[in-house]
Amino acid sequence: MTPAAKYRGGQKAAILVIALGEDVAAKIYPHMNDEEIEDITMELANIGKVDSEDIDDVLQEFYEIGVAQNYISSGGVEYARSVLAKAMGEEKAGDVLNRLSTFLQVKPFDLIRKTDASSLINFIHHEHPQTIALIISYLDAGKAAQVVQALEPDKQVDVAKRMALLDQTSPEVIREIERVLEKNLSSLLSQEFSQAGGVSALVDILNRVDRATEKAILEKLEEDDPELAEEVKNRMFVFEDIIHLNDRAIQQVLKEVDTKELSLALKGVSEEVLNKITRNLSKRAGAMLVEDMEFMGPVRLKDVESSQQRIVNAIRSLEEAGEIVIVRGGEDELVM
Repeated sequence: MTPAAKYRGGQKAAILVIALGEDVAAKIYPHMNDEEIEDITMELANIGKVDSEDIDDVLQEFYEIGVAQNYISSGGVEYARSVLAKAMGEEKAGDVLNRLSTFLQVKPFDLIRKTDASSLINFIHHEHPQTIALIISYLDAGKAAQVVQALEPDKQVDVAKRMALLDQTSPEVIREIERVLEKNLSSLLSQEFSQAGGVSALVDILNRVDRATEKAILEKLEEDDPELAEEVKNRMFVFEDIIHLNDRAIQQVLKEVDTKELSLALKGVSEEVLNKITRNLSKRAGAMLVEDMEFMGPVRLKDVESSQQRIVNAIRSLEEAGEIVIVRGGEDELVM
């Protein structure tokens, strides 16, 4: 057992900070979150005396992991394994990559996430819908939307449905997919189950595709799985998204909503949401609304959420009737 093997990951990080010195450590801290800083600080306070042999061993381990991560980033895990094996032997290379899996938590499909959308589309469009659904679950929503939009209509729906129903995928399955896709994909080294996809991810993508693609997917989902389609539609515009509507759209919505319903829906919302509504009312009406909310007293959360959903449904109805247009993807909203 190497000297450093007796230390936990957090202790090794603390030893590394000690070895690098205060000046270098001060440059590292801004790149860590509060929890990481707190953990390392706690380890530093409790670690005690560290032998020079242990420090050298931790530095060597850190260097090897850094080299391996660089190879993974440039050519994938199999490429990294090949290069490391030539440099240090198969056993040592495997040991470094195993330590890397827990130390750096390599993300699935790392290389494919770095690939531009057009190349990615050409690469995976012929794959099985389940495979495509899994892969795009690890992409950012914007790039995933480009991929979905480029698929054939039937495959769009199939991929969308499979993605919404994704739950947990074992590392073995992902590794097999990565093996079939050869060295163009990154490997999943974590031994824990990875969760991706789901309705939230699908909604995020549908909010970014063009309206024709969105409509086609939702219509087909309604035929195949009405409950799933309703859940997706319910989450494509949540109550808090009111802040993204322009003032004319808000005023149109307020014409359709009962004052009592609005008062209940606004209980406990952020100040930003409340201000968005009140500034589209007359001064007197806004004051009365706030007064009604205060007079109402404590209310059940499920009643508030029900009122919010009814208002969201009213917004959706206005959009479907062509009275307002909610443009997806961060563009300005329009009122007809």
